[in-house]
Parts: sequence; C-alpha cells; structure tokens
Amino acid sequence: MSFLFDIGNVLLKLHFESYRAKVLGDANAPLPGKLGALKAPYETGQISDNEFVTKSLQILKSNLSPQDYTEAWQDIFSPNNPMWEVVEKLQTDGHRLILFSNTNALHSTFFLKKYEVFQYFQHHHFSQEVGAIKPHDDFYQKAVDNYDLIPAETAYLDDLPENIATGKAFGFQSWQYDFNNHASCLDWLKSLGI
Repeated sequence: MSFLFDIGNVLLKLHFESYRAKVLGDANAPLPGKLGALKAPYETGQISDNEFVTKSLQILKSNLSPQDYTEAWQDIFSPNNPMWEVVEKLQTDGHRLILFSNTNALHSTFFLKKYEVFQYFQHHHFSQEVGAIKPHDDFYQKAVDNYDLIPAETAYLDDLPENIATGKAFGFQSWQYDFNNHASCLDWLKSLGI
C-alpha cells in the first residue's frame, strides 16, 4: 500500500508561537495579514526563499538579520514520536511512504536534515516543488500521476479537514489525524489491515 503523510501536526508538531516570540517579541501576538498573504505564493514556488525573507522583514518592519529571521522561521518543529513509530513499522512492512505536504524550501531543507524519521520515505511531494497547494485538486492529481497511485490502495493522513475532504474525493483511504488522540489512528490502521 502507498501512504501519503502530511508533515505539520502529523509527523512534526508545529510551534508557531516560538516564531512569533522571536520576530514579534510576543508568542501570542497576531501576525500581520500581509505576512499571511505571502504563504501561498511562497509555498507554491511563485516567490523565492530570499524574496520571502526580504518581504517578511519589510512587512514586520523588523531589525532582525535575514539569517536570524530564517532561523526563527525554521525552528518551529518538534517530533511526534508515536507517529514516528508507525512510520518505522510501515517501512519495515514494505509499504511505500510519500511525504505529502504544503511546505517550502526553508522548512523542508531544515526538517529533512534534522529529523531521522524522513529517511523512511521514498518520495516527497511538496507544494513549493510541484507548484500546487492542498486542498486544491491539482496537488493531489499531480501525486497520482507522478507516483502511479491507485486511490483505493492509497492511505492518506492529514490534520486538516479540508485536505482530507479532497483526499476522500480522490478515493484515498483518508484519516484526519489528531495527535491528542493517536490511539484512534492506530484503530483506523488496524481497520485497513495494517
């Protein structure tokens, strides 16, 4: 079976409060709307890493250096160890594992190098590289085409309901993951015969 794994809040927990604390001085401070508007163009490859950092610093009117900003942007992850155990077992059992994520190069180069769980994945399907973003159909269709996925033989785990909805529309065996209820995911895997 092929397994599509989202990364944020599935394989790695996200801690944007750390980023906000470093760039805004307050872990609970809201981010400017203009900064949020950079996310989709950046994560679909329409703007470069350097453009993203430069524009972010301009929007924030920040005195941080590009290097300090980049480090703050990257250092938002921690391991979700129970899911790592699942990944290792799936790989040992011979399943094909594919990373399936909206992400960008500043994040992906950081976490692929830092966390050993990613060695178990044969492929990655990242929004910035394919020029499409979840939950839009073209992100999923490109994965089907690139990896010859058979939807009924493809399991998909993601934390966001809108992404899962598209996965179900494509016929994937789909599970909305909640790291606070990992046991229910294990039950779902058992129902698939895993």
